[in-house]
Amino acid sequence: MPMDVFINFNENCREAVNFYAQVFGLEEPAIMTYGEAPPNSQMPVTEETKNLIMHASLTIFGTVVMFMDTTPDTQVNQGDNIVLTIRSKDLDEVQSLFNKMKNGGRVLMDLQETFYSKCYGMLIDKFGIPWQFIQDTD
Repeated sequence: MPMDVFINFNENCREAVNFYAQVFGLEEPAIMTYGEAPPNSQMPVTEETKNLIMHASLTIFGTVVMFMDTTPDTQVNQGDNIVLTIRSKDLDEVQSLFNKMKNGGRVLMDLQETFYSKCYGMLIDKFGIPWQFIQDTD
Protein backbone atom coordinates (compact mmCIF):
# COMPACT_ATOMS: atom_id res chain seq x y z
CA MET A 1 0.00 0.00 0.00
CA PRO A 2 1.55 3.32 -1.00
CA MET A 3 1.85 6.22 1.39
CA ASP A 4 0.74 9.63 0.14
CA VAL A 5 1.92 13.00 1.35
CA PHE A 6 -0.49 15.84 2.17
CA ILE A 7 0.65 19.43 2.63
CA ASN A 8 -1.47 22.33 3.87
CA PHE A 9 -0.71 25.91 2.88
CA ASN A 10 -1.73 29.35 4.11
CA GLU A 11 -3.32 30.73 0.93
CA ASN A 12 -0.33 30.13 -1.40
CA CYS A 13 -1.10 26.56 -2.46
CA ARG A 14 -1.64 27.44 -6.14
CA GLU A 15 1.82 29.00 -6.36
CA ALA A 16 3.40 26.04 -4.54
CA VAL A 17 1.78 23.27 -6.60
CA ASN A 18 2.62 25.04 -9.87
CA PHE A 19 6.23 25.52 -8.70
CA TYR A 20 6.59 21.82 -7.84
CA ALA A 21 5.04 20.78 -11.18
CA GLN A 22 7.59 22.96 -12.98
CA VAL A 23 10.58 21.71 -10.92
CA PHE A 24 9.72 18.05 -11.57
CA GLY A 25 8.67 18.58 -15.21
CA LEU A 26 5.05 17.52 -14.63
CA GLU A 27 1.90 18.52 -16.43
CA GLU A 28 -0.15 21.38 -15.02
CA PRO A 29 -2.03 19.92 -12.05
CA ALA A 30 -5.80 19.61 -11.80
CA ILE A 31 -6.92 22.05 -9.12
CA MET A 32 -10.26 22.29 -7.32
CA THR A 33 -11.11 25.46 -5.42
CA TYR A 34 -13.43 25.80 -2.44
CA GLY A 35 -15.78 27.73 -4.77
CA GLU A 36 -16.03 24.71 -7.10
CA ALA A 37 -17.03 22.31 -4.33
CA PRO A 38 -20.68 21.38 -3.76
CA PRO A 39 -22.39 23.69 -1.24
CA ASN A 40 -21.99 22.64 2.39
CA SER A 41 -23.84 24.42 5.19
CA GLN A 42 -21.16 23.23 7.65
CA MET A 43 -18.49 25.05 5.65
CA PRO A 44 -19.89 28.02 3.77
CA VAL A 45 -17.72 29.47 1.00
CA THR A 46 -16.99 33.17 1.32
CA GLU A 47 -15.49 35.66 -1.12
CA GLU A 48 -12.27 35.28 0.86
CA THR A 49 -12.14 31.48 0.42
CA LYS A 50 -13.79 30.78 -2.94
CA ASN A 51 -10.53 30.91 -4.94
CA LEU A 52 -8.41 29.05 -2.39
CA ILE A 53 -7.31 25.51 -3.30
CA MET A 54 -9.42 22.74 -1.78
CA HIS A 55 -7.50 19.95 -3.52
CA ALA A 56 -4.62 19.51 -5.93
CA SER A 57 -2.23 16.62 -6.39
CA LEU A 58 0.96 15.69 -8.18
CA THR A 59 2.62 12.32 -8.63
CA ILE A 60 6.32 12.87 -7.99
CA PHE A 61 8.48 9.82 -8.68
CA GLY A 62 5.51 7.52 -8.06
CA THR A 63 4.39 9.17 -4.81
CA VAL A 64 1.13 11.08 -4.69
CA VAL A 65 1.56 14.46 -3.03
CA MET A 66 -1.71 16.25 -2.24
CA PHE A 67 -2.05 19.96 -1.52
CA MET A 68 -4.66 22.32 -0.11
CA ASP A 69 -5.06 25.79 1.33
CA THR A 70 -6.40 26.04 4.83
CA THR A 71 -9.14 28.56 5.40
CA PRO A 72 -8.11 31.89 6.94
CA ASP A 73 -9.42 30.79 10.37
CA THR A 74 -7.16 27.68 10.33
CA GLN A 75 -3.55 28.71 9.78
CA VAL A 76 -0.74 26.14 9.66
CA ASN A 77 3.02 26.20 10.15
CA GLN A 78 4.41 24.71 6.96
CA GLY A 79 7.20 22.23 7.18
CA ASP A 80 7.37 21.53 10.87
CA ASN A 81 5.88 18.05 10.60
CA ILE A 82 7.18 16.65 7.31
CA VAL A 83 10.38 16.23 5.32
CA LEU A 84 10.02 15.16 1.73
CA THR A 85 12.87 13.02 0.41
CA ILE A 86 13.99 12.62 -3.18
CA ARG A 87 16.21 9.59 -3.85
CA SER A 88 17.75 8.89 -7.23
CA LYS A 89 20.66 6.86 -8.55
CA ASP A 90 21.24 9.62 -11.13
CA LEU A 91 23.67 12.20 -9.70
CA ASP A 92 22.81 14.76 -12.38
CA GLU A 93 19.12 14.46 -11.50
CA VAL A 94 19.82 14.94 -7.77
CA GLN A 95 21.95 18.02 -8.49
CA SER A 96 19.47 19.50 -10.96
CA LEU A 97 16.44 19.09 -8.70
CA PHE A 98 18.31 20.43 -5.67
CA ASN A 99 19.45 23.49 -7.61
CA LYS A 100 15.94 24.19 -8.89
CA MET A 101 14.30 23.68 -5.51
CA LYS A 102 16.71 25.95 -3.63
CA ASN A 103 15.51 28.92 -5.72
CA GLY A 104 14.01 31.30 -3.16
CA GLY A 105 14.61 28.81 -0.35
CA ARG A 106 17.25 28.23 2.32
CA VAL A 107 19.98 25.58 2.03
CA LEU A 108 20.51 23.73 5.31
CA MET A 109 23.21 21.42 3.94
CA ASP A 110 24.63 21.88 0.46
CA LEU A 111 25.05 18.80 -1.71
CA GLN A 112 28.03 16.81 -0.46
CA GLU A 113 29.31 13.31 0.22
CA THR A 114 28.27 11.82 3.56
CA PHE A 115 28.81 8.48 5.26
CA TYR A 116 25.47 7.28 3.87
CA SER A 117 25.48 8.79 0.38
CA LYS A 118 27.88 9.96 -2.33
CA CYS A 119 25.64 13.05 -2.64
CA TYR A 120 23.25 14.42 0.00
CA GLY A 121 21.75 17.83 0.65
CA MET A 122 18.89 19.37 2.58
CA LEU A 123 16.99 22.61 2.11
CA ILE A 124 13.83 24.40 3.06
CA ASP A 125 12.01 25.57 -0.07
CA LYS A 126 10.49 29.01 -0.52
CA PHE A 127 7.21 27.69 0.92
CA GLY A 128 8.77 26.48 4.19
CA ILE A 129 8.81 22.77 3.26
CA PRO A 130 11.99 20.79 4.14
CA TRP A 131 13.45 18.52 1.44
CA GLN A 132 16.30 15.99 1.44
CA PHE A 133 18.05 14.99 -1.78
CA ILE A 134 20.00 11.72 -1.78
CA GLN A 135 21.96 9.93 -4.46
CA ASP A 136 20.81 6.36 -3.88
CA THR A 137 23.67 3.93 -4.55
CA ASP A 138 21.77 0.70 -3.89
